[in-house]
Amino acid sequence: MTQPLFLQNIIACIWDFDKTLSPGYMQAPIFEHYKVDAKTFWKEVEQLPEVYKKNGLDLISTDTLYLNHILTYARAGVFKGLNNSRLRELGAKIELYNGLPQFFEEIKSFVSRHAHWQPHDIQVEHYIVSTGLRQMILGSEIAPYVDGVWGCEFVEDTPPPDYLQKDEKSVSNKTRIISQIAYALDNTTKTRAVFEINKGSNKIPEIDVNAMIPDADRRVPFQNMIYVADGPSDIPVFSLINRFGGRTFAVYQPESSKEFSQVNRLQKQKRVQSFGEANYTMGSQTAMWIINAISEISARIVESRERALGDKIGKPPRHLE
Repeated sequence: MTQPLFLQNIIACIWDFDKTLSPGYMQAPIFEHYKVDAKTFWKEVEQLPEVYKKNGLDLISTDTLYLNHILTYARAGVFKGLNNSRLRELGAKIELYNGLPQFFEEIKSFVSRHAHWQPHDIQVEHYIVSTGLRQMILGSEIAPYVDGVWGCEFVEDTPPPDYLQKDEKSVSNKTRIISQIAYALDNTTKTRAVFEINKGSNKIPEIDVNAMIPDADRRVPFQNMIYVADGPSDIPVFSLINRFGGRTFAVYQPESSKEFSQVNRLQKQKRVQSFGEANYTMGSQTAMWIINAISEISARIVESRERALGDKIGKPPRHLE
């Protein structure tokens, strides 16, 4: 009998970022730093599909159009000197919801201190999967508490034609500034990140995310996942996690009737299993729901492992009466 690749004792809490961990959009510090009106920028992004269609384009990725517009602002000198280092610096100014980032560590401590779960080495890992800017998330206050981040990335200096035959110094002898998109994540391709967590590609690069891997050999089974996000744009991931037995939870900004109606509608459509305020202080409904979900998953892992142990070991022989 072959040895499974992983013990499957990991619980993955997977988080969206904007409007889930933060009340607003993470790009706000960029606009504030460069004194650019955010509403004008986003209105321009919203109108870009019509502009592109007039130029003969039919297929347009609306989720990531804002990345191109950021590059346009950088090339025009509006976002002068904007590079990955500055994005990280500006990420430190992102506002987080109440209870964060402490809640991430409190979850891990809650599991590690539980006496019944300790022998099975059950662990919680936090992952952020966002269509926002990865460098800003890495610069935010929550980054030290996260085990992995998926987000959009920019290239700074781009190698010129025939760069392999040229002196390396000639490739990067100018002021570093973002110039191209290195990685783009949209609402649908977020599911790829979830599969990477599921199969363990994020921990072992040799495991290709497209490889056929039996469920028993996957690092984090879907039923060990909890996905927390805020809205309709997260439906592809909500659907994936729900389909394979994981947990889904939607959050809304406290006192926002509009956001409440949105997540309430998601639950009525059975897109999410429950919802609550984006308040992560211990004792809040949201914190209790997430901790309860972790407790139930942990109990199932222990039960499954103890049952498997009993099946393998069997009962010892005894004298007949």
